[in-house]
Amino acid sequence: MFGSACKHFRSIPKDVVTLQTNQLDACNGHYVDITAEIWDDVIDLLNVIEVTRRAEMTSALSQVNEQDSSNDDKVTIKVALPSGEIQTATISRGMRVEQLVADAMQALSLTPVRAALGATMMGAKQSIGRYNIKDGECINLRFNAPSMRAKKPVIYLYSPFDIDASVKLSLIPEWSLSVIYPIVTTGDHGHHLEWNVHTHQDGSLTEHNSGLDVSYLFWEAETNVQAFPRSPASKPQPVDTFNPISSSLDDMDSIVIPVDKATVYLDKSLKVLGLHTEARTSFITYWLPSILKHECIALRFVPQAAYERAASLRISPQPDVVTRIFMLFKGICKEHLGNWANAQMQAEKDVAWWVDIVGVDPARAGDATLFRVLEWGGMEILI
Repeated sequence: MFGSACKHFRSIPKDVVTLQTNQLDACNGHYVDITAEIWDDVIDLLNVIEVTRRAEMTSALSQVNEQDSSNDDKVTIKVALPSGEIQTATISRGMRVEQLVADAMQALSLTPVRAALGATMMGAKQSIGRYNIKDGECINLRFNAPSMRAKKPVIYLYSPFDIDASVKLSLIPEWSLSVIYPIVTTGDHGHHLEWNVHTHQDGSLTEHNSGLDVSYLFWEAETNVQAFPRSPASKPQPVDTFNPISSSLDDMDSIVIPVDKATVYLDKSLKVLGLHTEARTSFITYWLPSILKHECIALRFVPQAAYERAASLRISPQPDVVTRIFMLFKGICKEHLGNWANAQMQAEKDVAWWVDIVGVDPARAGDATLFRVLEWGGMEILI
């Protein structure tokens, strides 16, 4: 689309050609940039795309200053854009941070951003002068990190005889429960819940509070990106850690496959990790629509011990074996496959290597004489 725009709108220099829309709900009627990263997610939602010239930020801010009747001192600052470009603007010290951000978004057709002075996130309602900014200092505009959701973790309980069990789930502050079923009261601002269930030998459960008969317990959680913003400069975390906000995939800890091979690879992997046929089918069909949006995907399974530290599961009486499978994945375009050479080779390995990575015991997980717990879920990495 960008190439077509440059071809048909030759009067606009390539370095300032911008594709915009105001049709999405998130735009609030304003025209905003359609970036390469969000193209696949929004293109099916649009009927019209605006091709325009990116405005200069300094002129927009100058107009604001002309409208500002206050006698506050002026300060000349540098503004670092998410693209890495740096512009200069002279603004009033009395200007609120939210006004600076709003002007930048409108003038430069940015998607939502936030302002930072060094390592300090600037409060939207605070004035620029509140931060004692001197001439020549730089304010960084950073894209808001998208909220990511841990989708459809489901918990099965299998016991060789009927028992009453308590199932407690506790999340770290970086994410909060967004959906649960059966519905029970949550505590600690959406970070804790407890189900009390009666297990049946056919694998079904009866939740005592509602009296509902269910096949499994269900929860989802959203990341708290505003309270715990992800720093673009942060170093990748070791594989044996898991944080829903800062977790990533890279060439050394993941596999990369074309989407047309994803279902077979997942079925084989999930089978060796201990998921039965229904669980494997539910897992794959749930994630397939998200996977098919991409050309290739990178994926990895989170080590069970690391996942437990982020989403603690406490069950009483204590199960004989607990199997928790949580997948991270992200889309990879074919043009970037050169950055994933090792991950593509990893995809050719026997899938049994995931057993040691995740830390599960498939033999015990399939032993019907034991009290067993099985959970599966996943999250698409959007950054």
